[in-house]
Amino acid sequence: MVQMHSSEYKQENLLKSIEFISEAASSGAELVCFPEFQMAYSPASQSAKELATVAETVKGEFVTALGKAAKKNRIGVIATMYEKSAGQRVYDTAITLSPKGALTSVYRKLHLYDALGFKESSKMARGKTIEDPVMTTAGRVGLLICYDLRFPELSRILTDKGAYVIVAPSAWVQGEMKEEHWQTMIKARAIENGSYLVAPDQVGNIYCGRSMVVDPYGIVLADMGRREGIEIVEIDRSRVHQVRKKLPLLKNRRADIYELHY
Repeated sequence: MVQMHSSEYKQENLLKSIEFISEAASSGAELVCFPEFQMAYSPASQSAKELATVAETVKGEFVTALGKAAKKNRIGVIATMYEKSAGQRVYDTAITLSPKGALTSVYRKLHLYDALGFKESSKMARGKTIEDPVMTTAGRVGLLICYDLRFPELSRILTDKGAYVIVAPSAWVQGEMKEEHWQTMIKARAIENGSYLVAPDQVGNIYCGRSMVVDPYGIVLADMGRREGIEIVEIDRSRVHQVRKKLPLLKNRRADIYELHY
């Protein structure tokens, strides 16, 4: 898990990302997870048109370079980017790369942060689909991004589709009760789904840090505080099965009744 302080300069962030990939691999990690806005920090003063000039396609230089680093270091990568769309606004996108450097999933953020004085939709376009979980070296991973954490339906759908690790690249803004919300929802999403929740966060600029990994029973395995860098955490797949058997929340649901209310 990488806690990163992204600058406004894409190339600078790309070089830093490649260094983190190498560091994670040399530390024995099999998957490295980056936060939201890895490609660049977009200050409030930056216009949608200016941000669009930073964006690339998933076949562009940024992803290609990360794919080469993944292959060179034989490590899986979950990364984020501003992806070009048909219009002037960009997608806030998370991707998965295999240890061979192949692009295996692309998720475009569904819920944009139009709340608490922010309006991401002025610069970004909403995604339209939920990406199926993908098998990685750390297990079957479902992706969501930052503000998506506040909507429990998404992590539950990913769990129903087979995820037992949910990775939520984030750039969680500082503010009143924000860290409390961050910690509470990460734990809640992990407990209610019996899944690992990996939440790499931005630090610095306007962001709070506190990147976390929580296990399926709600135990905090990592909390990075305010430091930039990496944290190595072991994912035990058998732990998911043990917790889901002991606390069978998924089995005990009354989906037959819930459906009547949609």
